[in-house]
Amino acid sequence: MNLNRRDFLAASTAATLLSTSTLNPTTLSASPFAAQPAPKKLVLIAGTPSHPPGMHEHNAGVQLFHQCLKDIPGLEVSFVLNGYPQDDSILDSADGILCYSDGGKGHPLIQGERIPRISQLLEKGVGLFCLHFGVEVPKGKEGDTFRDWIGGCYEHEYSCNPIWKAKFEQLPDHPITRGVQPFSIVDEWYFNMRFRPDLKGVTPILTATPTDETRDGPYVYPKGPYKHIQEAKGRPEHLMWATDRTDGGRGVGFTGGHFHKNWGDDNFRKLVLNALLWITKVDVPAEGVTSSLSGEDLQKNLDPKK
Repeated sequence: MNLNRRDFLAASTAATLLSTSTLNPTTLSASPFAAQPAPKKLVLIAGTPSHPPGMHEHNAGVQLFHQCLKDIPGLEVSFVLNGYPQDDSILDSADGILCYSDGGKGHPLIQGERIPRISQLLEKGVGLFCLHFGVEVPKGKEGDTFRDWIGGCYEHEYSCNPIWKAKFEQLPDHPITRGVQPFSIVDEWYFNMRFRPDLKGVTPILTATPTDETRDGPYVYPKGPYKHIQEAKGRPEHLMWATDRTDGGRGVGFTGGHFHKNWGDDNFRKLVLNALLWITKVDVPAEGVTSSLSGEDLQKNLDPKK
């Protein structure tokens, strides 16, 4: 068979490529077009407006979280405003869910048939983070469920909700605390939470000791003081915690978040942003989630309140 120069070069090139790919099977797998892992999906649920201006700003809060997390590699963040999503199919592909809302009997995750719905998602390993009033549900079935989901919850007339300055002088070694420095801040820090027995599977993240004046104060709902709270003077209280569930999912509770202005505190905000990555199983950077918010940012998307 006679080949001209052009045909010879083409045949030689093809043979070389075939030989290279045969001898080096990794050549093809190193293609820049190789499939990348699908991003983890985080859904932020904001509760309906409540409380006076600057307090329980659920809608503005989740939009701040979205602003801080939207450029994190490997993470896709969406949010739902003004309560549980009317079409909750958005949760079907979620890897992590935040619920920042009012709680108690009106908690958005316990209405109707939502407990079985959320339980099915969590059984697949979906993470759940409940924030501030969102950690409170009625005693009984709902409380038992929340202890399964996130490790602990606020129980009416057992837990209490004073406004006080918590001082966090030591932090545990955990992905949620990466880059966070000891700090103190005034918030409506709930405490005396109802945890699983012996804190089984629960890791305290934020722990502080209320002053005696805080335990004696009447400024709780229902009006105090509570004898069982006073009798525990000097005892440290867990105000944020994390849990690894047996289904492979993760849960977090955070009792602060009453005052919207507190999201301007770098350490306070970083804890929550780190925790949102952690429940979604996105690696938390060694320095934690780096973000900044201006005074103008904190005024965005506030609910119209009297």
